[in-house]
Amino acid sequence: MNKCEELQKIVDILEEQIIHLRMAKVTQTDALAIFKLEKEIEKAQAEQDNLKQEIENQNISEENCNLYKALLKLGYREQVISFKKFLKAQSIAAFLIHGLPDYGQRWLLHRLITQHIRNGTTGKLVRVQLNRIARRRNISVLWRELGGRVGLKAKQHSPEQIVKQVYQCWQTQNVILVFHDVDCMPQEYLKKLIQDFWLPLTTLAREFISQTSKTRQYQLLMFLVDYEGDVGSQNTLFVEKLEPKWESKIPIKLPSITEFCVRTLNDWIESIEIEPDFDTLPLMEVISDREEELVQEILDNTDNGIPELVFDDICERCGCNWYDEKDRWLKIY
Repeated sequence: MNKCEELQKIVDILEEQIIHLRMAKVTQTDALAIFKLEKEIEKAQAEQDNLKQEIENQNISEENCNLYKALLKLGYREQVISFKKFLKAQSIAAFLIHGLPDYGQRWLLHRLITQHIRNGTTGKLVRVQLNRIARRRNISVLWRELGGRVGLKAKQHSPEQIVKQVYQCWQTQNVILVFHDVDCMPQEYLKKLIQDFWLPLTTLAREFISQTSKTRQYQLLMFLVDYEGDVGSQNTLFVEKLEPKWESKIPIKLPSITEFCVRTLNDWIESIEIEPDFDTLPLMEVISDREEELVQEILDNTDNGIPELVFDDICERCGCNWYDEKDRWLKIY
């Protein structure tokens, strides 16, 4: 067993400990006991976060780690702004991430979860790959997959049972649901996922919040990821702007991902030039001498700014392979 495997084993043990402490907190009525449990949870989470960072540092060289941090600053401004606006309004929300192939939907998902969700890397993450199951003409296949992912036993996979299970899980931790490849899903299945699962789940959660005096500390979020740009045209299922009457049960369509333009790349270069951590990137050696030429070269090499092709080009200029690194950087999501 290598060091990373040993560290991951400790992380898993800490996760079990955190869940146990959260369950104990839910059933506790004594204020002092609750306070002590909260402190124990905070301590365990801090230790877990430190170990996760150590694992990441073990897997990524210092130079590639700096490249990773630099790429996290590139593009997706409109999507991030919209996401933060809705998330500030509600701790319960569903989001559609959509764009054409190679536009970096999974990278954007990673950015939103790791950078803009409080304690986004802790809690319960449920992932469903719809490209494997959605083409089968039976919605029960989806319920069975989802039920298994949230910990239900065999034959316990009705929407009602899944809703109850996710709701109970949310009582003690953040819950993030990710449905990859919703473009593979028949439209009627997507409607059923929203109407038979998300709607009753948010109804339960909102009722619980309205009945408690404390502000809800755990987040309940669902991401629908479209890799073909097809689902975004189904306007009746989504809302795009934050209106006073918006409710959590209505999924949000984030702005469609577009190509990176000259301004996007220029803004990115300006943001990384002022940070000393990025001085060692090979890319920085040519920026000061020919920034405009470099930006145009990148756009010319990437079909005028297709996001993943831009990442590929920048990685190549830094002496690494985008597709190899992406598999390491995005392995969780």
